[in-house]
Amino acid sequence: MSKALLAIVWIAGPLSGTIVQPYIGFRSDNCRNKFGKRKPFMVGGAAATLISFIALAWTREIVHGFLSFLGADPESQFVQITSICFAIGWVCLLDVAINTVQAGIRAFIVDNAPTHQQEDANAWAGVIVGIGNVLGYLSGYVDLPKIMPFFGNTQFKVLSVITCIALGGTVLISCLCIRERDPRHDPPPPTEQTGVLAFFKQIFRSARRLSPQIRKVCEVQFFNWMGWFPFLFYITTYIGQLHVNPIFKANPDMSPKEIDEAWESATRVGSFALLIFAITSFTSNMLLPFFVVPTYRAPSPSKSLSSFHSSTSVHRNGHQPTTPRDTPLPMSASMTSFFPPPPDEASHSRLARLLSLAQIPWLTLRRAWILAHLLFAMCMALTFFVTTPFAATVLVGVVGLSWALCLWAPFALISAEISKRDAQARKTGGTNDDQAGVVLGLHNVATSAPQMLATLVSSAIFRIAQKPRGEPGDDSVGWVLRFGGVAALVAAYMTSRLREEGASEKVKGKENGDAERMDSETV
Repeated sequence: MSKALLAIVWIAGPLSGTIVQPYIGFRSDNCRNKFGKRKPFMVGGAAATLISFIALAWTREIVHGFLSFLGADPESQFVQITSICFAIGWVCLLDVAINTVQAGIRAFIVDNAPTHQQEDANAWAGVIVGIGNVLGYLSGYVDLPKIMPFFGNTQFKVLSVITCIALGGTVLISCLCIRERDPRHDPPPPTEQTGVLAFFKQIFRSARRLSPQIRKVCEVQFFNWMGWFPFLFYITTYIGQLHVNPIFKANPDMSPKEIDEAWESATRVGSFALLIFAITSFTSNMLLPFFVVPTYRAPSPSKSLSSFHSSTSVHRNGHQPTTPRDTPLPMSASMTSFFPPPPDEASHSRLARLLSLAQIPWLTLRRAWILAHLLFAMCMALTFFVTTPFAATVLVGVVGLSWALCLWAPFALISAEISKRDAQARKTGGTNDDQAGVVLGLHNVATSAPQMLATLVSSAIFRIAQKPRGEPGDDSVGWVLRFGGVAALVAAYMTSRLREEGASEKVKGKENGDAERMDSETV
């Protein structure tokens, strides 16, 4: 496949993420199906993803079989070009399908978890992503066709079938076990909000009136993904270059075939580094919720709680009653979800005190995210001094900690803000105009657009710094990674501008307490 076609394939993902997710979010927000707002898009997107994977895995058999039936030579150039075009088409459809199911699932989390559980829910989403990454990278070291020949005769075919089973099964379980609130009870969407033109109007209107907190998170994500995109795409090439440098230096006159063999070995070294990266990220996603102070506290277990979707009481200081900050419960939902509920309040208090010892008092989610940006930037700066694949693998493993926060923090912050605004709107009998689908779609634009920009910057760096293939000492990928580190520094500064939700509420609570004491003294 030519580099021009490869460019089209690589750009399809960010481009579809920029357009498809906001549109799916807009359509799901206005959906009034009896099965829920998000489930129809989750199921439809999952079905399209399964079909796309199967069609991609069996592209050769489908195209060759069909054209052979029409009398074409399977080895002809026409058949080869047709196969490539067929595969590119299904890759583009796969990008659209994945963005559809992603948009539905992310909004599904926001809709079905109260505000104080948004950090918990998104932390677990990061854990599940980590498990998938570890299993995916591990599969690269296993001869899957030998173990499961009934799924196909190539590695990609078996992986595609396993992916289809995993995606279909998890979406089915989610749809069967979680009951969405019936959207037919919501006011019908305005008739002018049903077309494509209405979609663009709604997107621009929502972008202008985003809450300051969500807007700042999107600004952070723009620079954050400008840094992460080069790392995720080129880190295996960087480690591979370190592996082949001494080989090329010792053998300056290698043939193209020998160069290919050297790079095949280098690719395996880079894949192992990504496996370490995935394991570190997964472990961090499991452990970090124990150390990070939750932004919102769960309601006291001694009080009877009303439903998240049907709260009618009003807290005396004006805050939503579903997630009061002044509750004495000193642990996050993320911690308690690891353990079965205690039989009584005394046991619960003992467990709370035990688990709260792990919390670092000053480490809020916002501060943890700042540290993750700084850690990533520092690791990218250390590429100036890394000269061996082993050192680079250690560096990539450390970066897994930053990746864990990247999977958790922005979604938790945005989801909590959306959930809080939605709860307040329901409490007052109104509606939240900026619902989860549209807001998360705009957030995805903030993560997809910088990927296209980073691709252009990376191409310019390669044009300037890249050496001919087979020459040692090519550090062009290193400069691309360092560019990502600079973007991470900007993201760290932007994160420092985020509001510390818990701190602001604590100040408000103190002010309310002072006012009550003054009133009592006056009386």
